[in-house]
Order: sequence, then structure tokens, then C-alpha cells
Amino acid sequence: MKDIPYIDSLNEIIDTQLKPFVKKIDENAYYPKEFHKKIGGLGFFSSSNLQNEFVRYREALLIQETAKHCMTSAFTLWCHLAATSTIRLSNNPYLIKELLPLLESGEVLGGTALSNALKYYSGLEDIRLQAKRVEGGYTISGSLSNVSNLCNDHWFVIFASVEKQQRILCILPVNIKGLGLKQVVGLIGLNGSATFSCTFNNVFIPEQWVITEDADNYIPRIRPILALYQIPLGLGVSEAAIESIYQTYNKNKALNQHVRPQLAELETELQLLKNRTIDFTQLQDLSEQTKNIMRTRLEMVYLTSKIVHNEMISSGGNAYFQTSNSYRRLRESYFLVNLTPTLKQLEMLQ
Repeated sequence: MKDIPYIDSLNEIIDTQLKPFVKKIDENAYYPKEFHKKIGGLGFFSSSNLQNEFVRYREALLIQETAKHCMTSAFTLWCHLAATSTIRLSNNPYLIKELLPLLESGEVLGGTALSNALKYYSGLEDIRLQAKRVEGGYTISGSLSNVSNLCNDHWFVIFASVEKQQRILCILPVNIKGLGLKQVVGLIGLNGSATFSCTFNNVFIPEQWVITEDADNYIPRIRPILALYQIPLGLGVSEAAIESIYQTYNKNKALNQHVRPQLAELETELQLLKNRTIDFTQLQDLSEQTKNIMRTRLEMVYLTSKIVHNEMISSGGNAYFQTSNSYRRLRESYFLVNLTPTLKQLEMLQ
């Protein structure tokens, strides 16, 4: 992707606030909160007085550049931007005037629990949260297995049903009364993603935190941007893997020239997906291209897997250490396979 005016500032933050902590993030479940805060402070989350096309392009680039060094942190950026993008479409004056500026400045960070919603509307899963209408808002009960980018001062988006006839979207603070959290660790990757299982015990949601009371029509509007912002996760990991292959290729060119596919083929495929992703960011109405975005998301999963496997082969014994960057990227690629919409779900939607 081409540069934006303050790409140097982004690279500086990555160099100082992310790269020194990548191993700690991967191996010790460290969450780089200051990295996210500084990104927001520089305006990378802001949409004020900006065209949607520029905002989408800049945010896709942000995820891609971060994923080149640490897909865990790129994913938590995706979580924040998923929550922020969901709020941007709301007609709720409180959320637009009060909460959105905090999310876009990085003062408040956000997560999203919309995996259940996407699976429900694909006919794959029942709704896990139930909402009951009460005076001044709703109470929420139920449980969610994995919600990422959650810290004590964060907010996150949820999806719930109201007596089976209606479905709503809300946003709530993590430290709210009645919400139980249990950290999810021991994953092969993404341990630094601040992921928790969540139990809701009659959690009260005031009306001012309700994003929409018509999720059935709201989800099709937000689905394409969620999928679009996942593509740069694979772009960044793939780009880093190709750079790694180049570093080792010429050291034993006589042997590496027999590895299939060759670098030129991988680079061509990757560039095609990069160009297509840029084109998507420039569309006025993403919903018209939802199917093509989903297809590109699927192609990105397969290509990322192919590239990181090629890197493991090309890097030889150096890649076989548990702490190697090549092995980390291999593990990160398996997360793309299982990130909603998963590879199996994407294949079903074709």
C-alpha cells in the first residue's frame, strides 16, 4: 500500500513501542497498551472531517504495517477499529458525541464480540446473549467464549436477542457490574491479545449505550468493513515472510531455486491482493462488494498459509526454534484460518 503523510510517525511508534516487546507479547501474553494509546494519540483512529475512503485506506494500512511485526497487536488494533467502525454507523447521539471521540483519540480502547452475530446470521450458531427490556434500557445475561482486546478500562460491542423477535447491538465498559471475566491463555498464538471469556449476569445496559435496536439490518452494513480490515492481517504477515525468504534465498540459491512456489509467483499473488484491498477501501458503498471482499479474505488466508510455509522451508533449521520469527508467523497464520469468518465459513459462503 502506498504511504500516507504520517507513515514515518507510525514506523517510529512501531520501532519504539512494539518491536522491542514482540517476544514478550508472543511468549508471555504481554498486552502493549501504550502502543495502542500512542497510535490513537497521533490521529490514526480519527475520522473527523475526513472522507470515508481515506479513513478506510489509512486504517487498513495501519493494520498491515503492524502485522508485519506482530499480528497479535495488529489483531487487537482490528478489534478496536471494529468497535469504532460499528459506532460510526450508529444514530445514537450519545455514542456519536460522547464515546466515539474517546475511541478515535485512543483515550478509550475497544473490543468487539460480534463473532456470534456473524455466525448467527450465517445459520451456524444460536445467539448466546439474551436481553430483557427494562426501564431505561436492557439487562443482558449469557456467556461468550472468546472476546479480545479487553482491559479494565476498555469498552466492547455485544450482540443480543430480545425475546427471539428482536436483536440489538450495544457497547459497554469492561468494568461494569455483573460481568465476569476469565482470561484465555495457552493458545499457540495471540496470547497477548487480552482475550477473555465473558459471563453476563443481568448486566444493565442503559439506552444511551444501545448502538441499534435493529441488528438484523445493521449487521449487513458493518460486515464488509470487518472482513475488509482482516485482509491486512494476512498482507502484513505475508510481506514480512517474503522479506525473510529474500534474506535466506541467495545464501543457497542453487538449493532454494527448487522450492515451489518460487518467490516471484508469491510476490505476484500478494501484490494482486494488495491492489484489490486498496480498491475496496476506495468504494463509497462497501455493502455492494461484500461477496467479493469475503472472497478476497478467503484468498488471503490461503496465500498467507502458502507463504509462511514457504518461509519455513526456505529458512531451514533457523526457523525450527520456538522463538524464531518464522515459527511465530506460521502460528499466526493458523489464527487467520480460525478468525471469524473462518476458512470453513468463507468456503461455505462462496
